[in-house]
Amino acid sequence: MKGYFIIITIISCCIFMLSSCEKFLTEDPKNVVAVTNFYQTENDAILAVNAIYAYLNSTSTGSTAGVYHSTFWVIAGVASDEMNNESIFTPDIDQISKFSESPINNGLQETWTMHYKAITLANIAIARIPGIDMDPTLRTRLVNEAHFLRGLLYFDMVRLFGNIPLVLEEVEPLTPPVTTPNAIYDQIIQDLTAAEDLPDSYPPGQGRGRATKGAAKAILAKVYLTQQDWTACAAKCKEVINSGQYQLWDDFADVFKLSSRGGKEAIFSVGFGDAGGAIIFWEVGQFNVRLLPPQLSVEGVQNAQGWQTPTQNLYDTYDPQDRRREVTYITEVHNPDGTVTTIKPYIQKYWDRAAEPQGNGSANDYPVIRYADVLLMYAEAENELGNSAEAHTYINMVRKRARWDGVAERNTVPDYVGLSQEAFRAAVLQERRLEFVAEGQRWFDLARTHTLEKLVPVAKPGITPQPKHYLFPIPQREIDLNPNLKQNDGY
Repeated sequence: MKGYFIIITIISCCIFMLSSCEKFLTEDPKNVVAVTNFYQTENDAILAVNAIYAYLNSTSTGSTAGVYHSTFWVIAGVASDEMNNESIFTPDIDQISKFSESPINNGLQETWTMHYKAITLANIAIARIPGIDMDPTLRTRLVNEAHFLRGLLYFDMVRLFGNIPLVLEEVEPLTPPVTTPNAIYDQIIQDLTAAEDLPDSYPPGQGRGRATKGAAKAILAKVYLTQQDWTACAAKCKEVINSGQYQLWDDFADVFKLSSRGGKEAIFSVGFGDAGGAIIFWEVGQFNVRLLPPQLSVEGVQNAQGWQTPTQNLYDTYDPQDRRREVTYITEVHNPDGTVTTIKPYIQKYWDRAAEPQGNGSANDYPVIRYADVLLMYAEAENELGNSAEAHTYINMVRKRARWDGVAERNTVPDYVGLSQEAFRAAVLQERRLEFVAEGQRWFDLARTHTLEKLVPVAKPGITPQPKHYLFPIPQREIDLNPNLKQNDGY
């Protein structure tokens, strides 16, 4: 598997500078650096960890995107009741949207490949940085950042594919053995626990997009949520809440403004930036291409193609006055003659119209996890623990924000009161659906709550997931390369 090779490609124009995690990545074959010739200086250590971050957003491989650039979150959206695929240019995504995917699927192959490439860089950093003569505090921080990223990446992979190779060493066999999910989770928890020693924050201008103590705790909480370890989940969530590092924006519209990137609600996000001022289509246009309606071309908006759209059922689930609906979706376009054309709902939440009126290359971040998620995880865990009052308090924090229109509270989205434990389960799953549209959450939520077969047919009539769809097929190419891999049941 190419993801297990121990050659790292690092060049100055494709590695983030220490103060930023949002530069465009490119690659020059002349600048391939062998591991044996690297990891000599403090700057080498910084660049090595920045290289892991670089694989989260975009790579130098032409049309192949980074881990969170445009495939991961799309798969999680279309393999659920959240989004449909409408593009002839993405047949592999279309298969996933219709639950007809096979082991030969470029989207799944890309997801596998990019995750393991980034894991490989994390493994090398964890092994090599401790031996560098450098500032010990920075050295420890960089190693823990690598632990955080490796834990996050394995968390994605074990949920998507189940039994996978657990590659932890710099030198691994070409065909590594497969590890059980329990062992993978043990390692994820170990990595994220180490990352809890990261700083709470960084000096202004030096840490946007970098892992923090709060990010480690928040992802750990989600790990425990997935494992249904409610006590541990609630404890980690409360540590994040009590830290005082994060808050909800008063207005849901503020969450996705460019000025809010790295702000008080962002716990861990992946930045795409603006390529140092240059508009590079593949680098920063992902949200526009995939989500904004092509009809916006009459308003001069560029690259809006609407490849993935929300299900009508999702849109109709909102109370019409729910602030999240008007922020998340666009249903009108303004024609040059002054008339307005009504269109079906498209997702516009990542488009800051005021900052980018032409939409040519959205520079918005991808939110891996934000504070609203912690509040809803805490509410869910407390409900499972039988602490109904606490659960209602925290879900209603998110509900209250949905009533705010930027000036005053609307008479809508009332607080939940007196829900039974079972009714609360449905309510918090619904609240997550309304809150996290196109944030790569929905398939994971339906999979962990075992509700795929129940909820997907409601939004996609005629499409019924099967038990096999609680995991995705292992890419056939990986099985061909590694005979230790076994295909998931049903594929």
